[in-house]
Amino acid sequence: MSRLLIQGGNRLAGEVTIQGAKNSVLPVLAATILTGGEVELRRCPRLRDVEASIRILQALGCRAAWQGDNLAVDTSRMSGCAIPDALMREMRSSAIFLGAILARCGQAELSYPGGCELGPRPIDLHISGLRALGAEIDDTGGTLHCKAQKLTGREIVLGFPSVGATENLMLAACGAEGVTVLSNAAREPEIEDLQNFLNTCGGEVTGGGTSTVVIRGGRPLHGGTYTVIPDRIAAATYLCAAASAGGDIFLRGAREAHLSTVTAALREAGCAINGDSGGIACRCAGRLNAPRPIRTAPYPGFPTDAQAIVMAALLRCRGAAVFEENLFSSRYRHVDELARMGADIRTSGRVAVVLGVERLHGAAVRSTDLRGGAALCVAALTAEGETVVSDIAHIDRGYQSLEQDLTALGAEIRRAE
Repeated sequence: MSRLLIQGGNRLAGEVTIQGAKNSVLPVLAATILTGGEVELRRCPRLRDVEASIRILQALGCRAAWQGDNLAVDTSRMSGCAIPDALMREMRSSAIFLGAILARCGQAELSYPGGCELGPRPIDLHISGLRALGAEIDDTGGTLHCKAQKLTGREIVLGFPSVGATENLMLAACGAEGVTVLSNAAREPEIEDLQNFLNTCGGEVTGGGTSTVVIRGGRPLHGGTYTVIPDRIAAATYLCAAASAGGDIFLRGAREAHLSTVTAALREAGCAINGDSGGIACRCAGRLNAPRPIRTAPYPGFPTDAQAIVMAALLRCRGAAVFEENLFSSRYRHVDELARMGADIRTSGRVAVVLGVERLHGAAVRSTDLRGGAALCVAALTAEGETVVSDIAHIDRGYQSLEQDLTALGAEIRRAE
C-alpha cells in the first residue's frame, strides 16, 4: 500500500500550476451524457474520482480516452441506464449521474453512493427535486429505480443550498420541457462552471453562481470543447503548505475570488497574499497568529473542504484558533492523527480549538479522508523529522500530483509502495 514520506523543515519557494477542479469536472463528466456526442475536456485532472467517473460512463456504453492532459468523451453510443453497485460505492458524487441519465433515457437505476465517511450526506434533496420535475422514484431496498416518461420544468425551492442537488437538478432540467427555476441554489464556482459547460454545448442556463438558477429545457445539446476552472481547494492546500512551512510561492492559474475566505484567514494569521489574473502569490515567515474564529458555511462562506487544511497550517500559531464545522458531523477525524504529531486540539461537538504549540514532530499517521489526508501533509512540512502518511488513496481522489507539486516548491516528499 502506498505511503508518503515527508521530511519536515524545508521552506517552500517557486511556482506550480493549479490542476483543474475535481468538484467541477465530475458534474461536467455527468453532463456529457446529455450531449450525445463528442466532448473534449481540457486540463482535466487525472484523479481516482475522475477515473471512477470514466468507468461509470464506460459501463453505460460511452467511450472515454486520455489525450495528454485532455480527456475525450463520446456519449453517442450510450446503451445503458443502470450503474453497477460496485461503481456507485467508489465515490459519493456518483449520484450526480442520476439526473443526466434520467433526462436522456427516461429511466435510471443506481444504488446509494459511497465516498469519504464524513457523516450523513443524504440525497433526499436530489430525489424530491427530481420527483417535482415528474420522475417516479422507488428507493426501497437501497437501490433507486427511476422512471420519467416526461420531465416538466417548474420552480423548485431547495431546503438547503446543496451543491450536488443543484447540479443534479440542473442536468435533469436540461431534458425537461419548459423552464425550471431553482431557488436557494448552491452558489459555488463549480455551479457556474457547470452552467458554462452546458451553455457551450447548446444549453440555456442562467444564474449559476447566484441563489437562483434558471434552466430552459428541451434544447438539444451537442458536443464541444471545454476547459474546467482551476481547483480552489488544491490552491488552498498549497497556500496552507506555505503558511505551515514558511516560504514564498506562486500558484499559477489560481483564482483568489474563488477562495477569498481562506486567503482572508491566512492574511489575518500573518501571510502576505496577493492575487491577480495570473494567479496567487503567497509569502509567509515565522509563526502565525491565531485568526478570528473560522466557521464553515455554504459558499461564499468558508469552505468545509478547507477546514482541516487551514487547521493544519495553524498548529504552531500564537494563541488559540477556533473552528466551527457547520456542514458535516464527522469532519474532525483528522484531529487524532494530528495529535500524534504533537498538535494540541480540543474538540466538543462541532467546535475544535487549536492551542498553538512550539513544535511538531514526525510520526506515522493515517489519512482518514481526502482533505484530512492533505492536512497531514501540510502539518508534516513543519514537523521535525520524518512523517509517514498511509492510506493515501484518499489523497489521490482529489490531488493529481500532490507530492510532485510540493517537491517542485522545495519540500522533501516522496511516495513509497
